[in-house]
Amino acid sequence: MKKVLSVLLASALCALIIAIPAKAKTRVSCIGDSITYGMGVENRDTDSFPAQLQRLLGDNYDVSNFGRSGATLLRHGHRPYMEQEEFRMAMGWAADIILINLGINDTDPRDWPNFRDEFVGDYLKLIDTLKTSSPRAKFYLALPTPIGSGHHRFSSGSKQWQGEIEAEIRKVAELSGSEIIDFYTPLYPYHSHIPDNVHPDEFGVFIMAKTAYSCLTGDFGGLQMSPIYSDNMVLQQGVKLDIHGIANAGEKLKVTLGRKTVKAQAGKDGKWVAEFKPLKASDKPIKLIVRSDSRTISFDNIIVGEVWLCSGQSNMEWTLRGSSTIEPISDDALRFYNMKGRWATDNTEWPEEALKAVDQLDYFNIPSWEKCNAQSASDFSAVAYCFGLMLREKLGVPVGLICNAVGGSPIEAWIDRNSLENDFPAILRDWLSNDFLQEWVRGRAAKNLAGSNYTRHPYEPSYLYESGILPLDKYPIKGVIWYQGESNAHNFTTYEKLFPMLVDSWRAYFDNASLPFGYVQLSSLNRPSWPWFRDAQRRLLSCREGLGMVVTSDLGDPVDVHYTDKKPVGDRLAFWALNKVYGQKKVVASGPTFKGIKVSGKKLTVSFDNASGLAASGGSGKLVGFEIAAKDGRFYPADAQIKGESVILTSKNVSKPVMVRYAWEPYTRANLVNGAGLPASTFREELAKR
Repeated sequence: MKKVLSVLLASALCALIIAIPAKAKTRVSCIGDSITYGMGVENRDTDSFPAQLQRLLGDNYDVSNFGRSGATLLRHGHRPYMEQEEFRMAMGWAADIILINLGINDTDPRDWPNFRDEFVGDYLKLIDTLKTSSPRAKFYLALPTPIGSGHHRFSSGSKQWQGEIEAEIRKVAELSGSEIIDFYTPLYPYHSHIPDNVHPDEFGVFIMAKTAYSCLTGDFGGLQMSPIYSDNMVLQQGVKLDIHGIANAGEKLKVTLGRKTVKAQAGKDGKWVAEFKPLKASDKPIKLIVRSDSRTISFDNIIVGEVWLCSGQSNMEWTLRGSSTIEPISDDALRFYNMKGRWATDNTEWPEEALKAVDQLDYFNIPSWEKCNAQSASDFSAVAYCFGLMLREKLGVPVGLICNAVGGSPIEAWIDRNSLENDFPAILRDWLSNDFLQEWVRGRAAKNLAGSNYTRHPYEPSYLYESGILPLDKYPIKGVIWYQGESNAHNFTTYEKLFPMLVDSWRAYFDNASLPFGYVQLSSLNRPSWPWFRDAQRRLLSCREGLGMVVTSDLGDPVDVHYTDKKPVGDRLAFWALNKVYGQKKVVASGPTFKGIKVSGKKLTVSFDNASGLAASGGSGKLVGFEIAAKDGRFYPADAQIKGESVILTSKNVSKPVMVRYAWEPYTRANLVNGAGLPASTFREELAKR
């Protein structure tokens, strides 16, 4: 009897299980053009965007690909999506989620110039029509993936029109109550993964799929913060502090900094911000604690003071260990965030590991903030160390220094891609064969990349901005010191265009239009183009407010670009900062700077700013380095006499001088200084332009 009852009970249980309907899968329609279809990937069935999204979402979802190559959103476009078979198939599928990725093909000159006014209406019509078969569907509208600068229509309209289309898509989302999925921003730094300038490859498509997955599920990987937040960090005093990071959509957080706690909540994009009022400088350690429902992150021994970014190429990267005159000290209130390249740009072929990592922007190590001691200082930039040490001494507050300099790097590698695309697109094209880049730079990069199909390298335009500036996550800083130019000295006219772009780029990134920016004029070295380049650096002082330049032509080595005595460089940068940024007017900011010229008969008089106590360095009393010329441009050495804050020049070979130059040799022994012992800059000027 018991056996019969057991059988009956089991049968009834099985019948009950069979009677319970299986949970329906969430249906996702991916509507789009060739990018959704899968063009650009080797196997669209397994590696297209919808296929990769399916893998990420898992078995509870059913993702269908309704992409149509060449499709336009515009109904008067050259291939309207609503007239394609894929649209009819999507209408018959009754999706729960509809993701639309259209707009790239609307940048065609056949479409956008003629029908742009119809875009919003056509998009709303598409959504309304899809709702007739999927009335409860949730809509996600994609901001289309980037169009590469190598596209044949990039400069003639595609870039501008894509920006206009993005703005219209945002408007459609607002009007229709749809959500936005931004494919543009996460994929933009990975242009090498859009090999034909339109279609992302498998890795690029993975970025799209991961982005869509997070937006659809709200899963952004839980509470995370940038690596620049760590124990021992220095926070910038006197500015509003936006402590920020990522968490799952809607997740609530409590953020405690010192004794103050602020509540925050992650948005639909996973981003959260906790705003704190400005803090005063203090070396008394505080904690930062961030709590979510599932995780707590804590950072100890935080102090508040002045934070500076120290960047450039090898003479900024040059460590204290390699300097000849500096002994490191220990100072708990001087701290370093020392970003170093994981692979040196030496004259070698890089291994596959390096090539793959660099291709995915994984070039810099991930450091933590460190206190200054003999070990950490020895591994840190000598110029930056000396700069920070003087600020510590003169300001009496904690100082934090971030260094991300890379040996050999050209300036264009540090500028954001959008700025170059807008104002200097030619420098982005075929960069390994592009004469805008110095031949040595191209040659060294080609050596590192030799024998591979990879094209990304730290010397590539915009690469170091994308791999070395963006990871700073807009960490609040006081200012920048910059030592770079050796890898651009072949073409000073190009540098005159690029340097203001660099300043504007970083000021925009750090959201500070007046961010102080001090830079180093190149030293003396036997390279023929350097006098012209140094003079261009001098003229750039007036290209923006808030700039400072320190002169190093009295330093250097005739044949070695890496002279070892870096203390004067760091000290001079600190003099500028103390005077111009911190208002310590008793500190002389710089050496004599050219002010103007006057001619009286055979005499040419040069006047200077910052010229109190003009003298010849070394106590020799005899000035050297000045030359004058008549209109024929033939320069002759000049006899130079100091008179107040001016220098009077004559030459028996020039009866009617109109032109003057100073320190106009690659390796110069010119010796004009002011009372603070700071040297005058190279310059070349004439009375009146002919």
